[in-house]
Amino acid sequence: MEVRATAKYIKISSRKVRLVVDLVRGLPVEEAMSLLQHMPQRAAVEVNKAVKSAVANAENNYNLSFRPLFVSRISADEGPTQKRYRPRSRGRVSPILKRSSHISVVLDELGQ
Repeated sequence: MEVRATAKYIKISSRKVRLVVDLVRGLPVEEAMSLLQHMPQRAAVEVNKAVKSAVANAENNYNLSFRPLFVSRISADEGPTQKRYRPRSRGRVSPILKRSSHISVVLDELGQ
């Protein structure tokens, strides 16, 4: 049984989130959550929230225990980009791109 959760509009670049997501893919849920809690990256906090949300969906919606679950698929996709401008010399401007990302997590049972 697949259980899904998504975290949308996270104010971190998807490139930075993918570094954390790639380490967690394929791990059992317990191991993934303990790994994420001890990582120094800011994206690890958001990925941990998404994994916890998927575990809560499994427990509440499907009556599954989190012990046999593992992270079968996890991805960080690009969200909308906010465009801002910084003034430069001679009346010019340079763009500032504030990127965001969407994290999607799919948990599955180990026996399948």
